Amino acid sequence: MTILLLHFFGSSHREYGPVINLLAGRYTCLAPDLRGFGDGPVPADNDYSVDAMTDDVVRLMDEHDGPFVVAGHSMSGKVALNLASRQPDGLLGLVLLAPSPPSPEPMDEAERQRLLTTHGQRSEAEETLKKITAAPISDVFQELIVTDDLRSSPAAWNAWLEHGSREDISDRMPWVQVPIQIVLGSEDDHINAELMQKTVLNHFPDAQLTTIAGARHVLPLEKPAEVARIVDTFATWLLSKPIPTPSGVTKPMPPAN
Repeated sequence: MTILLLHFFGSSHREYGPVINLLAGRYTCLAPDLRGFGDGPVPADNDYSVDAMTDDVVRLMDEHDGPFVVAGHSMSGKVALNLASRQPDGLLGLVLLAPSPPSPEPMDEAERQRLLTTHGQRSEAEETLKKITAAPISDVFQELIVTDDLRSSPAAWNAWLEHGSREDISDRMPWVQVPIQIVLGSEDDHINAELMQKTVLNHFPDAQLTTIAGARHVLPLEKPAEVARIVDTFATWLLSKPIPTPSGVTKPMPPAN
């Protein structure tokens, strides 16, 4: 099985380093940088939409062997849900880590403007670090979060805040037919259980929700052992189930994007 790990807004594949170290003995792990973030490509067409990011993930899946479990963190939680709505071959399930919901993500407008107007300033990236972490993390990981924030493409950064986070893909959720595991940090006052009930569990009442104590938003770096254990348990359960086949699809496919 391949575990495909998608990072949060302003981050990169590096956030999953400790989790990959814990999973690599049992799974193939892929952690790409999404367009405009980390070492990800800067597209000539300047398209940073949820669909464009999803297209990139589909191409990556086509290049590797499945079956797949896709983990989407925050921003890429919306990407993961969009991916699942396309019903790609080999996708067995989703792990949504503090996910941006399929509906527009509620965000304090003052915070949105702070992020838009101060990107590239180290002091503001350090302020963001304080807002999104609760569990103690090493100086190395703190610096990783800050430097990934600072090296994000301004175009990708602004596109998510102004457009991507506001995209509404709720009408595609009926085509998501794979099991879902949601993981939240107990100290996350933005992506929390109440929001999940209104925006994700309303679509997927059978989804499982797990809360990690003492963590806020950067779960893979705050609590890597807990995240790895949840992913492993979920993947093991999925492997025990029959692999779905196209003949098992009972709902019409969504239109091509």
